[in-house]
Order: sequence, then C-alpha cells, then structure tokens
Amino acid sequence: MKFTHQSDTFIEIDSAKIYFEEIGNPQKQPLLFLHGGFGNIEDFNGIIPLLKNEYRIIGIDSRGQGKSTLGNTALTYARIEKDIEVIIKQLNLVNPVILGFSDGGISALRLTSSNSLKVDKLIIIGSSWHSKSLASSKVFLEAITSEKWKERFPETYEQYQNLNLDPDFDKLTKAMVKMWIDETSTGHPDETVQNIDCPTLIIRGDKDHLCSKQSSFELSELINAADLANIPFCGHEVFTDQKNILMEIVNQFLVR
Repeated sequence: MKFTHQSDTFIEIDSAKIYFEEIGNPQKQPLLFLHGGFGNIEDFNGIIPLLKNEYRIIGIDSRGQGKSTLGNTALTYARIEKDIEVIIKQLNLVNPVILGFSDGGISALRLTSSNSLKVDKLIIIGSSWHSKSLASSKVFLEAITSEKWKERFPETYEQYQNLNLDPDFDKLTKAMVKMWIDETSTGHPDETVQNIDCPTLIIRGDKDHLCSKQSSFELSELINAADLANIPFCGHEVFTDQKNILMEIVNQFLVR
C-alpha cells in the first residue's frame, strides 16, 4: 500500500489544482499526510506499511509541489492551511488524524490552532512553530536558489519535473523561500499554538538543523495534551533515518 500519483483526483482551489490521493480502508478513520518543502506524498511510502491499524489514508500534494499547481496567489503557510481545510471539508473527513512533516507540520499547526474544524490527533515531525526560529535559519534559507537545490537534490528536481502539471522550478523555489522566511501573520502560527486542544505528538530528529530541541520543547510546554519525542541518530527526515523507531512511537500514540 503506497501513494503512486496514478489517480486523477484534484480539487480546484483559488486558481490552483490541488492533487490528493486516497488509499487504505475508506470505512476507517481518516489519516491525512502532509509532506515537507519540495516534497510530495510519495515521501511517506516508507512508513505507511508500518501502520499497525487500518485507516482511510489521504495524501495531499501541497500547492505548487508534487502534482499540484502553484496558482497565482502568494504561497504562504496560511494559503496551504486553507487548501487543507477545503479538502477536509469537501471530502467530509470526520475527526481526522493529521501527520505533517516540516512545512506540512507547520501548516497543520496553523490549522489546529485555529480550531476551525475538529481534529482528533496531530503528529508533527521536524516542524518549527514560531517566527523567532528564523533568527538562526533565515540567512541560510534566503541563500537557496533553484540551481543550488537542483545541484544538491537532483532527484527532487527530477521528480517535480515528471509529476507537476505546470512545472516552473525557478518560480516555485522563489515562492518557497519567500514562504519560509515570512515573519508575518501568514507564516508560523507563533503563540496561537496554545489554542490546540487535541492530543499532539511532537517529533524531531536529534541532529535536525532546521528544528531545534529547545523550540520543540517549548512547543510541547505550550500545548496541553502534547508528547515530545526526540529521536537519536537522525536528522530532519526522521521517517527516512529512523522509520522503525518513529513508527513504533506513532503507533502507540494513535491507539491511546
């Protein structure tokens, strides 16, 4: 069981075609997967088979990434949050669990902070939550260009070119960088995370250079029903570096 990008399932939202894909048991609880920057739903294929229980699994390619088009509105975490909310409502996903990695987790934090819909449980992996985290990463993020990304992660670029309906990697890169360094209300959820009232699992890799241990600890203190897992011997992509340990923790959290 895995995401394949073989279905022709899109929802048009504010000038963009947002791709989603459903696998698993349609009669079970919805479990929504949200990927990180420059990624797509296939990034989770290594961990989906490790789920112990059955779910109605839905993956969303974030605006401009994977098979989804960018559209003509500004790319922000608020924009992605709205796309997720629209899809949840249109698919009638009742009491969903949300698992978000990096950018996907930031958007999920925004969504659950707003309490605009009922979320059963939230799992975030390698996700910052406050604009103050940019103090240590903004210079690094601002320096990212499409050429630098293609040179360092050629497989990501190739996959984007093969999947996207309207590929323009340079345009996407500029939009992504602008989203990452956004310090306004359309960026990180900041202190509004205190509004989150669903059980939340915060996960980071011990060597994650984009999501600090201190930041994750602060977040766990601000959310009433939060658990924190700092997983050793891995970096930002915990689901690649330590997938078995990760899923042992996730499975325990899901059945609590």
